[in-house]
Amino acid sequence: MKVIRKRVSPEGLDIVEKIVTIRRVAKVVKGGRRFSFSALAVVGDGAGHIGVGFGKANEVPDAIDKSKEDAKKHMYKIALRKTTIPHEIIGKFKSAKVILKPAAPGTGIIAGESVRAVLERAGISDILSKAQGSRNPVNLVKATLDGLKQLRSLEEAAKLRDITVNKLWE
Repeated sequence: MKVIRKRVSPEGLDIVEKIVTIRRVAKVVKGGRRFSFSALAVVGDGAGHIGVGFGKANEVPDAIDKSKEDAKKHMYKIALRKTTIPHEIIGKFKSAKVILKPAAPGTGIIAGESVRAVLERAGISDILSKAQGSRNPVNLVKATLDGLKQLRSLEEAAKLRDITVNKLWE
């Protein structure tokens, strides 16, 4: 069962931005090719708020600005447990699959470049990950976000099952 995460407003958050990828794309028209650029940005506050955005424009700076604005519009609050995630999860997007596992303190972020960008901006510093299927940076970032959005905190899981939480588990 997927948890539906509501979007959060970026107002009042100390946001850090990272451009994951910039691509030159071409549209074939009657007179030849028309080139433009697409950019993928990840924004986060390092405390459980994360957003991913995509922007396209005729110039690189415009595409970057559009992607950052799109990422700020699509921010989510994710469940964290200290410096890692509460439980193992698999995120999927198209043919990309990202497996995320919690890790002991001091492990660091064991992930590829695209997945690492998302995890760092979310405030996760100890995690294990494995990417399978597509290695496309856009698909990997979106699969990682899908996995993070599925995470449940201990309180959310207890509420779904109508049980009380013993604070010894924290």
